[in-house]
Amino acid sequence: MNVTNELPLIRVSNVRKLFHGVEVLKGISLDVRAGEKVFVIGPSGSGKSTLLRCINQLEEIDGGCIEIKGERLGFRHAGGRWVRLDDKEIRRQRAGIGMVFQRFNLFGHLTARENIVLAQRKVLGRTKKEAVESAYRQLKRVGLADRGHSYPAELSGGQQQRVAIARALAMDPEIMLFDEPTSSLDPELVNEVLDVIGKLASSGMTIIIVSHEIGFAKRAADTVYMLVEGSIVESGPPGQVIGNPQQERTRAFISQVM
Repeated sequence: MNVTNELPLIRVSNVRKLFHGVEVLKGISLDVRAGEKVFVIGPSGSGKSTLLRCINQLEEIDGGCIEIKGERLGFRHAGGRWVRLDDKEIRRQRAGIGMVFQRFNLFGHLTARENIVLAQRKVLGRTKKEAVESAYRQLKRVGLADRGHSYPAELSGGQQQRVAIARALAMDPEIMLFDEPTSSLDPELVNEVLDVIGKLASSGMTIIIVSHEIGFAKRAADTVYMLVEGSIVESGPPGQVIGNPQQERTRAFISQVM
């Protein structure tokens, strides 16, 4: 990746998040530049998925701030103070961020194509023709051009996850967030999903991915963040964090998952 002096596309500054009084994100700060591929690794329960959900405003943060292109997420400045945005304004901010979850989240009563069309019609206001054409393009992009009329139950787990990726891409996001996209898949299906993500990474898409696929992270990442108990304990290029970790907690985790 060519690093420039431009402001980060995403800036996470001292973000804190609590659940029932328990602090699960403890002052997280990181920058992501346009086109950067960021991997967040760490043990289960370390706050990785929560971090993604905060960036996509699926969770409201309890401290710090998150900015995209210099715009603070979730708030606007009015009358000398920060005012929480309403749901419509939050949806506008979220529109440029695609998110792919662990569990696909497809509607079982809709075909693959219909799953992709639905959000475009409701959120983007596209005509049916526009949404169907976009759905076909994205299904083709993920290698499923011939499965648009299939229902989720007729697809393998890997195919369902690729439909979920196509659905997110159909919204024309500038940023893609992946939350353990292969964790629900049988081992033989993992590579087909990683191949799609790898092609997106090669295309210049800005990506933040939470994953235990350390080999993939070593190949595809620009920057790796190691999260433990809600704090970043190590960060840097994959050759450093994965290939030559400096922290004992990072070394222990890498040895367990490699």
